[in-house]
Amino acid sequence: MRYDTDSTQVVEKTLNPGLKSRLMAKIPVMQAEVRDLLKAHGDFKISDVTLSQAYGGMRGVKCMVTETSAVDPMEGIRFRGYTIPELREKLPKAPGGEEPLPEGVFNLLLTGEIPSAEEVFATTLAWRKHETLPEHAKEALDRLPIDAHPMTQFSIGILAMQYDSLFANKYREGMTKTEYPEVLYDDSMILLGRLPQLAAYIYRRSYHNGVHIPPAETNMDWGGNLAHMMGVPNEKFKELMRLYLTIHADHEGGNVSAHTTHLVGSALSDPYLCLSAGMNGLAGPLHGLANQEVLRWIVDLKNRFDGVPTRDQMVEFIWETLNSGQVIPGYGHAVLRKTDPRYTAQREFALKHLEDDENFRIVHMLYDVVPGILQEHGKAKNPWPNVDAHSGCLLVHYGVTEYDFYTVLFGVSRAMGVLSSLIWDRSLRLPLERPKSVTTGWVKQQVNIKE
Repeated sequence: MRYDTDSTQVVEKTLNPGLKSRLMAKIPVMQAEVRDLLKAHGDFKISDVTLSQAYGGMRGVKCMVTETSAVDPMEGIRFRGYTIPELREKLPKAPGGEEPLPEGVFNLLLTGEIPSAEEVFATTLAWRKHETLPEHAKEALDRLPIDAHPMTQFSIGILAMQYDSLFANKYREGMTKTEYPEVLYDDSMILLGRLPQLAAYIYRRSYHNGVHIPPAETNMDWGGNLAHMMGVPNEKFKELMRLYLTIHADHEGGNVSAHTTHLVGSALSDPYLCLSAGMNGLAGPLHGLANQEVLRWIVDLKNRFDGVPTRDQMVEFIWETLNSGQVIPGYGHAVLRKTDPRYTAQREFALKHLEDDENFRIVHMLYDVVPGILQEHGKAKNPWPNVDAHSGCLLVHYGVTEYDFYTVLFGVSRAMGVLSSLIWDRSLRLPLERPKSVTTGWVKQQVNIKE
């Protein structure tokens, strides 16, 4: 579907104009704040870079700004200053539910303010209004092998929908820079509305013989509707999806999926191109694919000991893994130096709803055993579990046993964070990102001169 001027105006009226107005009111204030900061302190140094950082993936180098969230090594993630326990307490919930609605965290990421229940419901309605997948996107997916990796399908599905990009079309028409934030907002809202159905379409196509389930006829929330379309009718699974999609939404700007989306966006690529690129990064085994590795490791552990191992058997298996040169999947983090608060949130959900689950009993035992062994082993900077150590066992409990699909759920959630950041990137008119690189020869020359 291409949008002409008249149809674009109709679409804009369905994209939660209240949220859009609150966002647009904040942009000039933030623009002025950044402009004044740069004018007064543009030469202020916020980072020194070592050779180890330059060769080590820029780990810890402060060289970019992301407004939506920040990760403190000892405190964990804060979304616009709020911790995950605070979000679980303060964000609106579904009727009768106990977990926060993802629509709420999206409002928060965009505006920095905890939304009301009415404001969250307006986002639900806007996303549900635009949830239908274009036929050409379905056709693109159906041309792929049935066993194509779900993340490959997810990325291609997003790219196929780029045909409808408002930003790409209006840029060709010659829109001004002042229009970028509004059009990016519109594009992102439509894209976010479609993602649950895209994910469910891939899930049903890949694992349920292409028997698809239409969206809920009621105004069911974003996460609950995803659970419905996947074909998991359990009400607790809907609650899990709400929690899962909320806590995976953002993790500051330096992780691969966020940084990739930001980098591609700096070239003024539209949200579809940017998100697809970010999802290709998320698909890597060192990023979003990690939760699959956790489940596979747990399955190997259970097969080795014919079920839930004893504590001594688990210690034996952990040491075997480490001594073979492998890592314990789900433990350690690039930034955190404590238990990941996202892990803790899932652990609390499990203790409440599936305490006797076999896989959770193993995850629970690992939490008691692994940190001490990793500290004794001495090579892990952070011996504590991250978010991936827990999510798999929760999904398996509710019958979602297809490990390769887990990262798609991660991607649906992460889209809220990276697209919120993308809107702010263009609102603050951040330029094309183009860092300077050097050669090893240049480095050696500089070291010799200094010596």
